[in-house]
Amino acid sequence: MNEFKVLVLSCSFGRIFKRPVKMLEKNGCKIAFGSVVGRSLQEGELVNLVADVDGIIVGNEKLTEKVISSAKKLKVISKHGAGVDNIDLNFASQKGIIVTNVPDANFNAVADLVFGLMIALTRKICVGNQEVRRGKWKRIIGTEICEKNLGVIGTGRAGKAVIKRAKGFDMKIFAHDIFEDEIFAAHYCFSYITLQKVLRNSDFLTIHVPLTRETRHLIGEEELNQMKKTAYLINTSRGEVVDEDALYKVLSEKRIAGAALDVYKDEPPVNSPLLKLDNVLLTPHIGAYTQKAIRKMGMSAAVNLMNILQGEKPLHQVTNVQSNSG
Repeated sequence: MNEFKVLVLSCSFGRIFKRPVKMLEKNGCKIAFGSVVGRSLQEGELVNLVADVDGIIVGNEKLTEKVISSAKKLKVISKHGAGVDNIDLNFASQKGIIVTNVPDANFNAVADLVFGLMIALTRKICVGNQEVRRGKWKRIIGTEICEKNLGVIGTGRAGKAVIKRAKGFDMKIFAHDIFEDEIFAAHYCFSYITLQKVLRNSDFLTIHVPLTRETRHLIGEEELNQMKKTAYLINTSRGEVVDEDALYKVLSEKRIAGAALDVYKDEPPVNSPLLKLDNVLLTPHIGAYTQKAIRKMGMSAAVNLMNILQGEKPLHQVTNVQSNSG
């Protein structure tokens, strides 16, 4: 049996659910954990770790051209999650390195979190919890989400899961996507409209798009100014889809009612001015962090990696490179 060296960078892979690690070890993988809890490793740190690895299981760490070129034996990068914007896909393809991902594991977890954030934000649940713990008994008046207008930017797996849940709250859907699913739209009784119309009509705006050149700062000051003064923004996609400086300005001037963020330009957002605002709810990129999602992501990421190393087809492949390992 061939022996492969695998570097695990995702801080959640194999920590809670051990089966993926055992499966890799059983198939000849020698695993090194390189992650640091609480932050992503920087380029210089990664360069020193990847020199002799056959495979990488990556979370949100940025695998740049410099990092990938330092990995002389690298055959596969397995993303422990869906988004691959942190990987230089073009350079990986040029080097013949296969990139895989897990697009179907965490969309329900993300959709659940969206509604958790909306309710916590509008009913000020976190504030109420803190007040009671301090011995205070202040009745806080909130806002209902039932029968409100929900704007959904991006109707992939997560966006669709949000729309399904929204129907249970009798919300009216306003959706925008460059890839329109008319069959799904007809079934859930909504029509696709322009981004501008979504912004103007939404009481809540939730974003579910990948980070690309086209979506970077998709929501900037111009777009935020088109929203209702009573509207709320929810972002569980990628931090850089929203211009955080513009968001801070708009929120601090009360031009929209509030925002809830699970993703940020820099993670953790230790220097973000958004930390100073009381109309923002912030969570530490936990959209995919449920037991079910972590189990499925872990096993799928491990199978993707193992299949490539053994010369077989992965479950999900991103780059158009043929496997010749084994």
